[in-house]
Amino acid sequence: MQKTVALIYSRDFSRYSYGEEHPFKLQRFRLAYELMSLYGLTELPHGTIAECQPASDEDLLTFHSPDYLLRLKEFSAATEPRADFRYGLGDVDNPVFQGLYEWASLGAGGTVEAARLVMEEGYQTAFNMAGGWHHAHRAKASGFSYLNDAVVAINTMLAKGKRVVYLDIDAHHGDGVQEAFYDTDRVLTISIHQSGVYFFPGTGFENEIGVGKGKGYSVNVPLLEHTDDALFMKAFDEVAFPLIAAFDPDLLVTQLGADTFRTDPLTLLEITTHSYTYILKKLKALELPWVAVGGGGYNMVNVARAWTLAWAIMNGVELPPRLPAPFVTTIEALGFSNRMLLDAMHWAAEDDRNRALDAVERSIAAIRKTVFPVIIGAYGQTARQ
Repeated sequence: MQKTVALIYSRDFSRYSYGEEHPFKLQRFRLAYELMSLYGLTELPHGTIAECQPASDEDLLTFHSPDYLLRLKEFSAATEPRADFRYGLGDVDNPVFQGLYEWASLGAGGTVEAARLVMEEGYQTAFNMAGGWHHAHRAKASGFSYLNDAVVAINTMLAKGKRVVYLDIDAHHGDGVQEAFYDTDRVLTISIHQSGVYFFPGTGFENEIGVGKGKGYSVNVPLLEHTDDALFMKAFDEVAFPLIAAFDPDLLVTQLGADTFRTDPLTLLEITTHSYTYILKKLKALELPWVAVGGGGYNMVNVARAWTLAWAIMNGVELPPRLPAPFVTTIEALGFSNRMLLDAMHWAAEDDRNRALDAVERSIAAIRKTVFPVIIGAYGQTARQ
């Protein structure tokens, strides 16, 4: 039976550590894979578990500067603490540790391999949970991100003449990816995220629509605090979905961060698995060649639940609503009390919700005025009004 869906996974994804006090816990990759295994999702007839190699310098240099890569390698090999704030290395957000380069390049290599499997091996979908480092810039680490795997993988697609949609549903704006493709019409970037007015990275507003040939090909939907499931789905249905359909890309790349969830300790959105799975099911229904990457998420159980659901949807599998008993035992030892895989649809408090609704409607109106005429006009299709 032909394998059509691939999960990129390596034990080495969880091998390193940002530090005990850092909110980004690499243990989440192992936890997500364990939950997938308990549901039988690692032994599916159409799915395969694929290893990956670190991204090559040749691939990384399609975006990152040579001097930045050299400094990253130098610091990664050092036995004593190092810092160079010109490159964003060694601060609280982006610590330096031995093996950093090997670990970061492995995650980037996973996304490059996912792209290769879809483009060259005929896979419908490939998911690299250790990807999604959307804040990394050409010559600077940022927001826990050292190498921008999505940009590097998309560059391999562009080299083969492909047109790409990049959709980012992480709570943080995908600024590094937007930056990379801000002046091209071959990549349509769409980011739905918590507003950057008082939130990292402070970018991703409706007026950031691209420049030159790329004008109209950068799309941002900033969401106010307390945006709930219904409003998240509204933003997707009225902006992202019609633009993806109109652009009709050769490949779809999605960043599936789970820090939008209402119990995430670093963010203030009120999303649950209800809207998260709704969006993923609609993306699957497009039947586009699909490369998915992980992203943020600072509650490890939320991450494990989200990515297990994503992998199940990619394989067309419905899962029971409760977490397996062995997994509950595992997470109890880590201090988590979750019992459910699936959440009920959540509604924010009325005053908070009304403010968030007004904001999302203003964003949608602005995008329809500035972006829709460009995309719909260029491709001669009609988006849902």
